[in-house]
Amino acid sequence: MLGACAGPHGSGAPEHGYAGLRARASRIDPGAKAIVDRNLPGRREDLYDRTPGWESYDLSVLPSLGVGVLSDMDAQTINSLRRATAPAEPVRPFFLKASASDRSQALKCLTQAVYYEAATEPLKGQQAVAQTVINRLRHPGYPKSICGVVFEGAMRSTGCQFSFTCDGSLARAPEPTLWKRAQGVAKAALNGFVAKDVGTATHYHADYVSPYWAPTLLKIVQVGAHIFYRWTGPEGEPSAFTARYQGGERNLTAAILQGIDERIQGRELTPTMTPRKITLALAGEEARTYTVAAPLKPGETPTAPAAGTLVASRRMPTKEEVAKINEKLNAIAPVRAPSPTPPPATAGGFTSDLPIGQPPKP
Repeated sequence: MLGACAGPHGSGAPEHGYAGLRARASRIDPGAKAIVDRNLPGRREDLYDRTPGWESYDLSVLPSLGVGVLSDMDAQTINSLRRATAPAEPVRPFFLKASASDRSQALKCLTQAVYYEAATEPLKGQQAVAQTVINRLRHPGYPKSICGVVFEGAMRSTGCQFSFTCDGSLARAPEPTLWKRAQGVAKAALNGFVAKDVGTATHYHADYVSPYWAPTLLKIVQVGAHIFYRWTGPEGEPSAFTARYQGGERNLTAAILQGIDERIQGRELTPTMTPRKITLALAGEEARTYTVAAPLKPGETPTAPAAGTLVASRRMPTKEEVAKINEKLNAIAPVRAPSPTPPPATAGGFTSDLPIGQPPKP
């Protein structure tokens, strides 16, 4: 049980709680203190100054805090009570060295991030959002292109890294004046501007929400309506940001578009295939439900099906088999190749059918 005791030098000043324990521990023999530290279970000071109680938090399962849906005011109150624990250590300037095509596409994607995430924020707020994208690009844990960072998880209904990529915001045509302002911020970020206020931030959220992952990171600062965070420990320090830009801005793979960050989002968000089931009933017999197995992939060896499982009688053809089939069909009825026509270009020369880099409509 903790109680009051005489302070240093017999001053009589009480030493309460953990502060008192630390004060008394500082005056005992170092050898004895080492033995106590090794053998006495209990609270220990966290080297990375994480939120007390969340030092070893595991997000393998998303938490339920039992408070229901917070109002904007409740969230703002909680956020104001959570103090900033990480200094803003500025990172090195980033200069985009890319082909003209990649540079153009990177600028569009970063402009979208700044616009849809912070169109009405002050200039420093927009610069902070752009810096967060750049920081992710240079961190080993994220895609190595601007568009890859921005659109990571965009094909998910939930769990996308930047909410505007999966919440329908892209259906709204940008306001031209605000778009031009966001584009200026993006262009500066790609040409060496550093938003020093947010340091190594890789995460942020609006101050009117209080996400479950916020206590697992170190709070840096609030800029405008957004609160910025960095990873704990060495992973959030400037020395960790060593990854290099790899280009390929239009090459948004399924792994990127369906990507998820298990470190803060939990493995339960990882997409899983829902087994297909069918129910068969014959006249006069009991209805039975079966699980339909996925068709075999090319090169996959068939195995005996489990009880209650229906297996497709055919497997997926290989690329070589598809080519042979098309060759035989073409020999029977040759297909006239259509004359090549260029794909329809939109404003700015953008031709991809992915919802990225779309310029504002006039």
